[in-house]
Amino acid sequence: MVALVKLIERFTETDIDGEIIVMRLDNGEFFALSGTAAAAWRLIDGKRDRSALLAELAGQFAGDERQIEADVDELLERLKDSKLVVYD
Repeated sequence: MVALVKLIERFTETDIDGEIIVMRLDNGEFFALSGTAAAAWRLIDGKRDRSALLAELAGQFAGDERQIEADVDELLERLKDSKLVVYD
């Protein structure tokens, strides 16, 4: 298992009406996360790996599990590319 870990020293975040705004501290880039993306962000706690994250989200959201998986993978890649989350 490779846990998903937020690099907390690289960003600040706030929750506004259920939407999470994450801003990189080094360049001001920000992400507005809502719905499944916000739920995924909240679940990244350094203890869950990708599979555990997907299982938790599948339990929270009705819908096509393949679509949830594709959306989460896209989000994780963007977060990794932005150096906000690490995993391998």
